[in-house]
Amino acid sequence: MNASADQRLLAAARRGDVEAVRAALDDGARVEARDDELRSPLLLAALGDHVAVARLLVAAGADVNAQDARHDSPWLVTGVTGSVAMMRVLLTAEPGPDLGLRNRFGGISVIPAAERGHVAYVRAVLQETDIDVDHVNDLGWTALLEAVILGDGGPAHQKVVALLLAAGADRELADAHGTTALEHAERRGFAEIAALLRG
Repeated sequence: MNASADQRLLAAARRGDVEAVRAALDDGARVEARDDELRSPLLLAALGDHVAVARLLVAAGADVNAQDARHDSPWLVTGVTGSVAMMRVLLTAEPGPDLGLRNRFGGISVIPAAERGHVAYVRAVLQETDIDVDHVNDLGWTALLEAVILGDGGPAHQKVVALLLAAGADRELADAHGTTALEHAERRGFAEIAALLRG
């Protein structure tokens, strides 16, 4: 094990330095090296949206499903950052992303993306994968519920709701308290989203 090369690889991945990543790998760095929070080089690249670094690491066999101490993985954080380019690089990995892998809230990547209003990501992940549009996290929320409950009701979240519905999201799925997305939208005064949910 070359600890020095591992540390250089982690630092280079964090800052998005492709040449330094390549040099560290050439010097014997482990593609699955971990930092103090158990983050891999690929996870650090994904967090920083360093797509070229991620492409190099994936080609070197990096694990797109490797989870850190917070249960984040390279694939899962694409839903947080909303990076379609990173999502597509990770989809080329062998083996590919585990679409059912859960974050610390029991969610999959489309749920934080819906919450944050990442329209392009939600569209891409629904079109380019067979991700479960009705996955329920530990809070009892689907992507549709999260888009309404934690969204701002604005244009981005309206588009996210429309995309989820078009992908077959079950509008009748209620939260742990029995409240549906429509009822949440009505309570929050999100008229446009409520209209979408009424169909």
